[in-house]
Amino acid sequence: MRLFIELSYDGASYHGWQRQPDSSSVQEEIEKQLTQFLGERVPVMGCGRTDTGVHASYFVAHCDWPVASERAKRYRDWEEATWKLNGMLPPDISIHRMVPMHAKAHARFDAIERAYVYRMHQRKDPFLLSHSARIYRETDFEKMQRACQYLIRKGDFAAFCKLGSNQGTTICDVREARMVQINEREWQFEIRADRFLRNMVRAIVGTLLDVGQGRRQVEEMESIFASGLRSEAGKSAPANGLFLSNVRYPESIWSSKESTVEGSN
Repeated sequence: MRLFIELSYDGASYHGWQRQPDSSSVQEEIEKQLTQFLGERVPVMGCGRTDTGVHASYFVAHCDWPVASERAKRYRDWEEATWKLNGMLPPDISIHRMVPMHAKAHARFDAIERAYVYRMHQRKDPFLLSHSARIYRETDFEKMQRACQYLIRKGDFAAFCKLGSNQGTTICDVREARMVQINEREWQFEIRADRFLRNMVRAIVGTLLDVGQGRRQVEEMESIFASGLRSEAGKSAPANGLFLSNVRYPESIWSSKESTVEGSN
């Protein structure tokens, strides 16, 4: 049975979502606990990949639940299965719910939109250390907001893509990009698009900070796009401020999910 797993995680202790040969990852941790829970290896596919230290307040993965497994029958419903798995997972990974889907539902390829939030603050605060990037210089966030308007387009974002990423295409449809003030000393950058390139959001934030701190003019955003060169954009902002915040799927994928929970008691 194909399941969608909705979850969130603090990425500070992990080398990203995707399994790594010699480093801990969120995918590896979830697969390890599923194996222990079900008595057999259950591969998990994520809606995308987040880099080392990047968080997800909302993430979707899918797996094929082995309904014939005796261990898979040791729960009354999906709510109880979720509760048991959360008890096995470390505190920095939380499953919100597990949803039976149709057999070909795919967490990555069926997604039609993703959203990220980048959090930043202007004062020293130990409680924001792992979840927001500290901005040390005077920054004009209104200029950053004006520069955001250049990002809203369907176009080539090669200048904001990590070199050597081997992307099939660097065309993205960015539908929203804006700066939002949280309080006197905290801001966040919000962006929505059909897809994102490797390191794209952090490269964009680094470039916007260049604008806000006077190293670039707002109008230079257009020439950066035209160049198609990563070297023309700003340095990548630190990973700790970045959160995958939403993944959206067509309504039809939810309406065609399995109607019964096979394998539960």
